[in-house]
Amino acid sequence: MAVLVVAKAPVPGLAKTRLAATVGDAAAADIAAAALLDTLDAVASAPVAARIVAMTGELGAASRSAAITDRLRAFTVIDQRGDDFADRLANAHADAARIGGLPVLQIGMDTPQVTADLLAECAEALAGADAVLGMAHDGGWWALGVGSPESAECLRTVPMSTAETGAVTLAALRDTGLDVRLLTELSDVDTVDDVGRVRRACPPDSRFREVTLAVEVGRAG
Repeated sequence: MAVLVVAKAPVPGLAKTRLAATVGDAAAADIAAAALLDTLDAVASAPVAARIVAMTGELGAASRSAAITDRLRAFTVIDQRGDDFADRLANAHADAARIGGLPVLQIGMDTPQVTADLLAECAEALAGADAVLGMAHDGGWWALGVGSPESAECLRTVPMSTAETGAVTLAALRDTGLDVRLLTELSDVDTVDDVGRVRRACPPDSRFREVTLAVEVGRAG
């Protein structure tokens, strides 16, 4: 199986804008960068055959640019392409499948609590189903695995970033005749209200945990 991480360069002012409204542009970008690095570490440690990142944005202007650039050396990096997020997701699945000819498990960079063991469980689930979907607590989804890129084509019709995105995605997959297995539900990070819940699920040495605690201490001071 290949793991595909769909990521946006954590550039201040462009990253995590809903979170930035509370903590500021620089802090939000640093939190996003920490989440991305924790996610990449988990994928790098997972027992999978290929590791791919579909990236958009100017990495040179991002928070923790040097650390992210160095970590990406362990991944095949491709550019996102498409007019909207739904198109970019479907295209990323197609591009990732062409690289290795493998089933693809796609995740984002908003669930830094993900672990190599959890990714291994997802891979095992995908081996026994046409598709897998990991719902997020906010109504979206954090992971989508498909056996072939054609199965991800239905994403092009799904409204993204809404409270119904997860349910609509599940229905769209099943409407194409796929057997879809549900994965562990996780919380992702969009607003400051999500931070504590996600941090509690992270290991003690995670970058996300460290930076969010520092931001909270700084705001309290």
